[in-house]
This record gives sequence, structure tokens and C-alpha cells, in this order.
Amino acid sequence: MDFKKELSAYFKEHCLLNEPMGNHTTYRTGGKAEVYVYPQSSEEWSFVLKLARTENIPLRIIGFGSNILVGGKGLGGIVCSTKRMNQVAVQDCRVTAQAGAALDKVCEVAVRARLAGMEKLSGIPGSIGGAVYMNAGAFGQETFDCLEYVEAIDYEGRPAVLLKENLPHSYRHVEGIENYIVLGAGFSLEKKDFASLLETRNSILHKRIEKQPLDLPSAGSVFKRPVGDYASRLIDEAGLRGLSIGGAKVSEKHAGFIVNFNHATPEDIKNLMDEVKRQVKEKSGVELELEQILWGEFGL
Repeated sequence: MDFKKELSAYFKEHCLLNEPMGNHTTYRTGGKAEVYVYPQSSEEWSFVLKLARTENIPLRIIGFGSNILVGGKGLGGIVCSTKRMNQVAVQDCRVTAQAGAALDKVCEVAVRARLAGMEKLSGIPGSIGGAVYMNAGAFGQETFDCLEYVEAIDYEGRPAVLLKENLPHSYRHVEGIENYIVLGAGFSLEKKDFASLLETRNSILHKRIEKQPLDLPSAGSVFKRPVGDYASRLIDEAGLRGLSIGGAKVSEKHAGFIVNFNHATPEDIKNLMDEVKRQVKEKSGVELELEQILWGEFGL
């Protein structure tokens, strides 16, 4: 059975073959995905999941690709994008959003509705699905702070509503979420003064522009924050700001970022990650833990 033909016939223009992953990740580099599809309805998700399950085809889910590095050898199987699932709604003090909605858009909608609890997540370049999956956060606020529930589907195609209290979570980690595909989420927020919320949002967006290398492709913070310290401080202290391998370098503006400054290959970025990790361990004794997700194989 040719699963590519099956998917092409079913998804038509929403199915791409041999699709460069550099088009779908914020690092702007990566090998090709064998098949790249955009499921939207529960029927479409069920179709892909059943096909992957019965034919034993590798399956990956992507939102905005803002925390992923794809190896140069590409990805076999199916990559499913949530980008066509981008609805956001407000009712009373609750905001609901589909997995492919931009997290920043949801923050903006909440602020406009005079609802507090997500404004410090402004400017994070990911999707709601990705934010829920890794408990994304910034400036002392996390996705799970005001999360109420997650709408999901398991890999057998069974729908589920996962309540926050049944999802053990911590810094950049959600236990058990890997068994599900996030389709949407509900957030319970509090009414607050519009002017103060807008001021906080604008201040956060300004800090990002001021402190982060937003002019070059990157995927945000490369490493998790070590207990009681900051990865960027340790990288800086090791004298690694500006260190480059091929077209990748440690940002001079923010040492916690690796930027693609000159047509970097995925291998350039991966090798630089490894080198930074090695030198920080050597100089400070701290073992940095990768926050970003690696897909596929790296190497020649």
C-alpha cells in the first residue's frame, strides 16, 4: 500500500510530499519530511492515525516548529501540522483555543477581553499545542498557571478531555502528555483592569525585542534553566558568546540562543549545541539540559 498516494488523495492540497522542514521550523533549516499534512477535523485526524497505526508509519505532530531542530537526513513517515486548527474564543472568564492558534494571539485576545493570567506569555513564538505540551513559560508565568483542561486525542483515535489536576507538570515538562495529540485547551482567567494588562503585555514584548535576537532564525532558549541559575549566564561565563560552527552561532545579544546567521545546516546547530554543553560542563561542572526537541538523524 502506498500511504503517500492515500494521503495525497485524501488531503489534496493539504498534503505536501518531500517537504523541506526548513519551511516549517523557526531555525529555517532541516531535511525533508516524506509527507507533511494539515489535518483539521476529527475525521481527518482519525484517518491519519488509523493509517499510521495499521501501516506502522512513523508519525510526528508539529505546531509552529519554534522549539524543534530537524536533522539533515529528513524525516520518514508523516508529519502532521496543526496550523489549520486556529480558532480562539472567549466566554466570560474562559478563553478556549485550538492547538494551532498562536500563543501570542491568545494572549492578545485575553488582554483585549480584560482577562489576566497569560499576558506575560506574550511574544512566545509557538502554538497553543506546543505551549501545553511543554508547559511553555516566560517572565515567571507558565502555560499551566491558568490552564483548565486540554482537549486531546490518543494515538488510537479516541478523544479525551484531560483536566489540569490529572496532568502532573513542572518546569517545561508535562507528564503523560506524550501519549496524546493536543487538539485544544481551555484557560480560566480573572477579570482585571485593561490598561494594566496592556501595559504588562507591551512591556514584555518590548523586553523581547530589546534582549532577544529576533532578527535571525532561532528556536528560543536552547537549554533549560538549571536550578538556581541561568543557562545564558553559564554560557556567557564560559566565554562562548559569539562562538560559531558553520552558519550557526551563539547569539551575541543573548547567550541562551543559537542563531542561524548564515545558511546553517542542522548539523552546524547540533554540533554547536554539543560544544556549548561540553564547555559549560568543563568550566562550571553544570550539565546543561536541552530544552529543544531533536527530530531525525544528524550527521553526514
